[in-house]
Amino acid sequence: MSVADTLPGLVLESVSLRLNDRLLLSIDCRIAPGEVLTIMGESGSGKSSLLDFIAGFLRPDFSATGRVLLNDRDLTGLPAQDRHIGLMFQSPLMFPHMSVLQNLMFAIPAAIRRRAMRRDMAEQALADVGLAGFAHRDPATLSGGQQTRVALMRTLLANPKALLLDEPFSSLDTARRADIRAQVFDLAREKSLPVLLVSHDEEDLKAAGGKVVRLGHL
Repeated sequence: MSVADTLPGLVLESVSLRLNDRLLLSIDCRIAPGEVLTIMGESGSGKSSLLDFIAGFLRPDFSATGRVLLNDRDLTGLPAQDRHIGLMFQSPLMFPHMSVLQNLMFAIPAAIRRRAMRRDMAEQALADVGLAGFAHRDPATLSGGQQTRVALMRTLLANPKALLLDEPFSSLDTARRADIRAQVFDLAREKSLPVLLVSHDEEDLKAAGGKVVRLGHL
């Protein structure tokens, strides 16, 4: 057993990522509960593919070695649905055939069976991000910032143990970006989630306030 096996948080132990045998990156790090680690790098440096590997979605043309551990649990060989990792992308990826409330209820673990409880949880999540009264709206009628807030709460309602952020703020205008970014980081810290952020934006780095890994020539 290595030291990493006994540490809380998200640990990447001797992780190397390759595309067609070309080495893209190597990384060793630990992200403590409530901490944000930011990865910055040029396009093609492997940032998003690293998140895919951690979450269990790595494409077959990529290969990886090393281990992913989360709160003393080795995730490396587990299917994605058993890793309990939340992901947020640049696009909120709302289900267009569902209302805002239904989008949120879809994420709640199946172990919570009572529909009334699931509805209450979803409505409280909307209230927590200033969207009370939006439950029955069509997601297409929401602004970009509103959709991002819904996507955040949908991710958190799934009760993840870690959070991966793949440039989720880049589509927002400057005025909304700072507010949404603060909400994401504040909620993650409140829930003691280790956060791995991929970004090109120096303002994201400053707001995250944690360690930074720079890939490539940045």
